[in-house]
Amino acid sequence: MPCRHEFGIIDCLEEYREEYEPKKYNCTYVEDDLLDEIYDEEFKAKIENLHTFAHNTDRPYKNLAYYGITLIPPKSLKKFLDIIIEANAKHKAKELEMLIDKIADAIKENKWMIHYGI
Repeated sequence: MPCRHEFGIIDCLEEYREEYEPKKYNCTYVEDDLLDEIYDEEFKAKIENLHTFAHNTDRPYKNLAYYGITLIPPKSLKKFLDIIIEANAKHKAKELEMLIDKIADAIKENKWMIHYGI
């Protein structure tokens, strides 16, 4: 199985546990090769300034935890969406389109997102 980064929406942050549960959050994925390609471009500098949390809300972070869990708060989702839309303008990837839809849903619902690194 190829390495993937998975992204989902957390319905209730109070029920979140630091466990690998992509089905619980109805995750969509982006293949690691695609994310690596994007990271080598302008995406890296932008994503490294995205306010997130590593593993839990007690650990403020900036970036996506490549090998762990990232929590993305609602206040960072518009910026995250803009970054992914810009990346997809170049790559035209179905995986990125699905991620754009997932981020847009989280914004509409004012919910946190979760990212599982590889």
